[in-house]
Amino acid sequence: MKTIKSIMVFSALLIVACSKDFIEIDPISSANTAVLYKTDEDFNDAIIGCYSLLQEQYQNFWEYDLPSDDVRHQWPTEDIRLRLDNYTCQDNEGLFLDTWSNYYGVIFRANTILSNIEEIDASTFVNKDRYIAETKFLRAFAYFDLVRIFGDVPMITTPLSDEEALQSGRIDIAKIYDEIIIKDLLGAENKLPEAYSGQNVGRATKGAAKALLGKVYLTMKDFVNAEGKLKEVTTMGYALLPDYNDLFDYSKDEHHSEYIFDIEYEEGIEEGSGFTNEFSPQEKAVAEFYGVEGGVGNSGTPSDDLFLIFEPGDLRKDVTVARGFTDKNGVFMAISGSVGAKTFTKKYMTPVVRGGDSKANWKVIRYGDVLLMLAEALNENNKTSEALLELNEIRNRAGLEGYTGLTQTETREKIYLERRLELSFEGHRWFDLVRTGRAFNTLEPLGMKDYMTLFPIPLDQIQIMNDPALFPQNPGWD
Repeated sequence: MKTIKSIMVFSALLIVACSKDFIEIDPISSANTAVLYKTDEDFNDAIIGCYSLLQEQYQNFWEYDLPSDDVRHQWPTEDIRLRLDNYTCQDNEGLFLDTWSNYYGVIFRANTILSNIEEIDASTFVNKDRYIAETKFLRAFAYFDLVRIFGDVPMITTPLSDEEALQSGRIDIAKIYDEIIIKDLLGAENKLPEAYSGQNVGRATKGAAKALLGKVYLTMKDFVNAEGKLKEVTTMGYALLPDYNDLFDYSKDEHHSEYIFDIEYEEGIEEGSGFTNEFSPQEKAVAEFYGVEGGVGNSGTPSDDLFLIFEPGDLRKDVTVARGFTDKNGVFMAISGSVGAKTFTKKYMTPVVRGGDSKANWKVIRYGDVLLMLAEALNENNKTSEALLELNEIRNRAGLEGYTGLTQTETREKIYLERRLELSFEGHRWFDLVRTGRAFNTLEPLGMKDYMTLFPIPLDQIQIMNDPALFPQNPGWD
């Protein structure tokens, strides 16, 4: 099912190593990259290396939801998760430097691929156009996450020396959206296949490029283009799974009708994810029943507020914010709450042989997300009745009645609510609050300051540049 993962470890070794210097761009090796990039297999291995870095990055991507109102860190452990949860993190946190390094590692590798692939004769290189499109998708994906997390960042489109990098200041986010993210995704969607088979299942597709571009337009508040692009996705054969719980049943194939793009993981080959352990509570009964040890600190605990907003009869509630589980004898076993957690999410629950080695993927974009984004775009384009059709498809799958007769303002709030119910613990809540301008008003009671809609540029990078005019820290984090 996830055979793309089986070649990641080997292929990553073939990528030119990068230093821990500014934005991970300067190769340690003096090897001539022209020697490394000659055949279809060479470029394929290099592209898999980009996926490998995203796999590493997304192990901790969920931590960016800790400042939101959905996820709580329960124990008073002095670490980055507690500091994210209570808004006391600093610019020297390892999470921020790792995030910066991983995404710029993807960008460096993508730029290196693109700078070499154009010289290859297309007549002898069958997959040239596809590889270019796939690489551009991955570069756009990396930049999109970077600007959502840090705001203005350096815009690097070619491999650079250290000297060149030190002259690369932070570029306005609008320019990065226009000249890299949107341009790359528009190019990618035309050349990527609609689906893959065999060991290539899990790679970026045409639908992934269109869906991500729709999310980009929505984030930019370009609702007209968002509507158009997301409508295209609805014509490509995707469909909601009839049972919401099947999305999180890891005994089944994760590449189903609702799958659009995941970060892929596979157990047993040193390529597993840590999500199952991280989101499981430190509760003996849960550990024994599911075969999973909970993560330290109960960092992925659902908030009380999230638990309380589910309507009676919502079929998503138990897998999202469970109070316990039903044992083999049909007896409901409530968790004790003795270690702080009153609820836990089952969205990543699957038996694991070794801690941190789960087969659970990270769902970057699925069709349920697309329908809710389309509903939002339609509503903002004064097409509220059409928006309700998309919104109600999500509600009906959850066992709830659809909405009728709502105003545009009422529909907007219902869409925001439905995104929270449908997509919690999938890495959307924090970014939804920020892009819709609701973060500060929502989270101020929890301790958030108004400047915290962006995270700090890693102190390491500020010190390397040592030029506030060219490379300033985000306001408030000085």
